[in-house]
Amino acid sequence: MLPDPRAVLTRTAPVADATVRYGDGPDQLADVRLPAALDGSARPLVVVIHGGFWRDEYDRAHVSPLAADLAARGYPVAQLEFRRTGQAGGGWPGTLDDVAAGVLALPELVAEVLAVAGRPAAVGAPVLLGHSAGGQLALYCARRLPERVGGVLALAPVSDLAEAYRLDLDGGAVAALLGGGPEEFPERYAAADPRQHVPLQSPTVVIHGGLDRQVPPLMSRRYAAAAGTNCQLIELPDCEHFGLIDPESAAWPTVTAALRSLHR
Repeated sequence: MLPDPRAVLTRTAPVADATVRYGDGPDQLADVRLPAALDGSARPLVVVIHGGFWRDEYDRAHVSPLAADLAARGYPVAQLEFRRTGQAGGGWPGTLDDVAAGVLALPELVAEVLAVAGRPAAVGAPVLLGHSAGGQLALYCARRLPERVGGVLALAPVSDLAEAYRLDLDGGAVAALLGGGPEEFPERYAAADPRQHVPLQSPTVVIHGGLDRQVPPLMSRRYAAAAGTNCQLIELPDCEHFGLIDPESAAWPTVTAALRSLHR
């Protein structure tokens, strides 16, 4: 029997080293993981933005194995949480505003955690690692805050919100995020849709599995083709949606190599 690719969503990981708050709301926070001391070379802060089609039933817990693995590789990591659809203040514009506020605040907050732990380090512009809906949020932040983002690693991102609405991905997920379709709220799609903001300024790597049933691989192909020379597309023909966030999957070495390519 083949293993369940969704098993990573419930896999446990070590408890984070600290939790910091970038706002007063219960979900305006991030879990911080201290980097393992390896070769002494500086690695950028990685802000992990989880997927789950922006819905409140999914939170940052399911990317804990990913975050723990990256910390073991020497990266300071912050697992960003934010208000989601189904929660007060979630959707438009709260979800997007929360992620942008977190990305702005986390370098200083994580530097404070490192200093308290006796691990002072200069934490500059972070790399944003976003999966699925989190990939859309990462690409959105790179467009909104180009000087504050060092790079984007987008894993199976929902990179075209108008198309995702047309395809009715996850049963109305985009409509729940933005309040309706592109004909009803063109200004919201114009602000939030990564496909409408190309070419890119931030160095970006997009990785998509050929067996993905949650987000069509064609969406990433079209996005990367329009995104310009700052965007690299990597397709993994034998990978599905969840293998990209599973440190035990065959896809994981490709993910970590792509991350390294964004800070060499």
